[in-house]
Amino acid sequence: MIGRQRSTPGYAAVSRWFAAAALAALFLADLHVTSLNPWADLQRLLAGLIRPDLLSVEGWSVVYTVAFAVLGVTCGAGTGFLLAIPFARFRSIRLLCAGLRAVHELFWALLLMQVFGLSATTGILAIALPYAGICAKVYSEIIEEADLSALRVLPEGTGSVSAFLYARLPEVAGSFRHYTLYRFECAMRSTLVLGFIGLPTMGFYLESAFRQGRYAEAGALLLVFYALIGSRRLWVRVGSVPVLIAASALALPATIGTTNVGASLLRFLTHDVVPAPLRGASLLDPETLPRLWAWFVPILTGQILPGAVQTLVLAQIALVATALGALVLFPLVSRRFSGRFGSPAGRVLLVVLRSTPEYMLAYVLLQMLGPSMLPAILALSIHNAGIIGYLMGRHADALPYRADAPRGLNLYAYETVPRLYGQFLAYLLYRWELILRESAIFGILGVATLGYYVDAAISELRLDVAVVLIAATAAMTVAVDAASRALRTALRINTLPTRLADPVTGPPPAPARA
Repeated sequence: MIGRQRSTPGYAAVSRWFAAAALAALFLADLHVTSLNPWADLQRLLAGLIRPDLLSVEGWSVVYTVAFAVLGVTCGAGTGFLLAIPFARFRSIRLLCAGLRAVHELFWALLLMQVFGLSATTGILAIALPYAGICAKVYSEIIEEADLSALRVLPEGTGSVSAFLYARLPEVAGSFRHYTLYRFECAMRSTLVLGFIGLPTMGFYLESAFRQGRYAEAGALLLVFYALIGSRRLWVRVGSVPVLIAASALALPATIGTTNVGASLLRFLTHDVVPAPLRGASLLDPETLPRLWAWFVPILTGQILPGAVQTLVLAQIALVATALGALVLFPLVSRRFSGRFGSPAGRVLLVVLRSTPEYMLAYVLLQMLGPSMLPAILALSIHNAGIIGYLMGRHADALPYRADAPRGLNLYAYETVPRLYGQFLAYLLYRWELILRESAIFGILGVATLGYYVDAAISELRLDVAVVLIAATAAMTVAVDAASRALRTALRINTLPTRLADPVTGPPPAPARA
C-alpha cells in the first residue's frame, strides 16, 4: 500500500512535469516579434470594433455559416449517436471514432476539396466527420454514467432496443441535448475558420478584410459572429431545430469546381492517396517495398519528425500558458471575487475569449506580430484560458465557504485554488489533446508544425504525402489523448466532469457517477 502510494503522482508533481517541459520547449520555440509597429495594427483593429461598418457584412456569408454548422452537427451528432451505442463493446468502433476526431476540420476540408471542390458537401462533411467521433465518445460516456435503476424494473424478456429507448434514453436525453448545443457553438467557430481556405462563410470575408486592412468591415463581421454565438439560446431550441435544418438545406451554396463527383472520388481513392511507389506496382514484386521505404524515409526525417517536434513544442507552451491564464481569469467570473456587478462583466469577457476561434485569432496576431510561433501560442492560450477560466469561476461560486473564510488573496490562494485544483487539472488534461490538434493546423499560417508540411503537400498536389502527414498528426493526437486519460486515472480525477457540455449559463456540471 505504501509503495503504491509513492508510485502514484500527485497534483504538484504533474504540474511540475508540465511546467518543466514547457520551460524546455521555450528554448526550441521561435518567439520573435518582427512587426515594426504591432500596437498601431491593434489600435486599428480596436477602432474597427468600436466603429464597425455593419452595412459591409455580406448577408449570405452569415447564412452559410449557420447552415454549414447546423447540417454538420446534425450529421455528426446523428452518426455519433448511432456509434455511441456499440462504442463501449467494440474496439473497432472506438478506433474508428478516435481516427475521425483526431483529424482537424481544416485537414478534412483540404482533403474533401479534392473530391467535392469548394462546395457545401465539403463544408458539411469537414464538420460532420470529426464531430461524429467526438459525439460518439461523449455520448457513450453519458450512457455509461446514467442511472441504471430504470433498467431493473423492466419486464423479463425486454429487448435491448426497447430497454435502451424506454429506460436509458429518457435518462440521458437532457445531457445529450446540452452537449449537442455546445457542439453547435463549436461548429460555428469551425465553420468560420473554413472560410479561410475558400468556403463562402464569414471567415472568407473576414480574412479578406484583414488582409486588405479594412478593419471596420472586419470589426463588423466579428461583432455579428459574437452576436450569433451570444444569442444561440434564443434561436436554437428543440422546437426550432427542424426548421433550422430544413432552412439550412435550402440555403446551401452551389458546388464550385467539381461537376463529376463520382470520377473525382474514384481517382482520389485509387490514385491520388495511394503512395507513388505503389501506383501500378505489384506487391509481389521484390522491388516494391524497398521503393516504398525509400519514398517514406525522406518524409519521415524531413517532415514528420521536425513537424512533430514543433507541434509538441507549441502545444506544450500553450498548455502551460493556458493554465496560468485560467488561474488569473477565473476570479473575474466568480461573484466571490468580482462582486455582484463585476462578475457579469467578467463573464462577458471570457465568453468573447472562448467564442473567438484560435485559428482566426492566430491569423490576426500574425498580422500584428509577424511570422513566428508567438501568435499561435497566444491564440491557443487566450481561447482555452477563456474556456477553463469561465468554468472554474462557476465552480468557485458553487463551493461552500466557512463563515469565517478569509478574503482577497488569502481566499484565492489558500481556500479556493487548492479545493479546485483537481477539477482544474481535469479540464487542462482534457484540453491537452485539443490544443495539440489545433497546434498542427497553425502550419497553414506558416508556423513549421505538421500542418505546414500538409499544406505544402496539398498545394503541390502530392496528396499521398499529405495523407501520410495527416495520419502522423492523428497518431500524435491519439497518443496524447491516451496519455491524458492515463494521467487522469493516475491522479484519480478521471470521474470529474470534463465534457464542457453546457458551459454558458447552466450550473456547474455534477461529478460523473461511478
